[in-house]
Amino acid sequence: MTHQVHAFEPPERFVAGTVGAPGERTFFLQARGGGRLVSVALEKVQVSLLAEKLEELLSEAQRRFGVELPEAPVAVGDNDPLDNPVDEEFRVGTLGLAFDVDSATVVIEAIAAGESEVEVELGDDDEADEDDEDEEPDEDLDRLRVRLTPEATREFIERARRVVNAGRPPCPLCGQPLDPAGHLCPRHNGYHR
Repeated sequence: MTHQVHAFEPPERFVAGTVGAPGERTFFLQARGGGRLVSVALEKVQVSLLAEKLEELLSEAQRRFGVELPEAPVAVGDNDPLDNPVDEEFRVGTLGLAFDVDSATVVIEAIAAGESEVEVELGDDDEADEDDEDEEPDEDLDRLRVRLTPEATREFIERARRVVNAGRPPCPLCGQPLDPAGHLCPRHNGYHR
């Protein structure tokens, strides 16, 4: 079976966003450019980890290669909803990150989950996974590849953090999300106040 590589180098817009009400949200990465629109679904924890690891990657690029990094945006940047239609191309299983020193850009690669893939991995683009032989090789999986400047990466990080934090507020006692319909807090042993 053939695979597709959706490459945006650079995209006109690359954002993390959601569809649905808090508690029932589906998270997406969406890239737009050259008349194309690609949306891939992923988990909330993947969006959160992606923002965290991108921040670490920028810091490491500055430390090792002397890349000048922009300050975190003070004003709210792109706060628009996802572009329509939001058609899921695939569900992300693995996220790869790399820094291209020659062009001083960040490369993000979202790779589709394989048939037998159970866990979510976040690793460097250059590292090879040494998993079971039955798994599909990464070359046979669809992928979304985006190349961003450090400024665009900072904007992506800030928006991703806002999207993750825009969900249900946490319970002050146990930290689990509070549902509008109510919450049985384990700290109260199942009893309401």
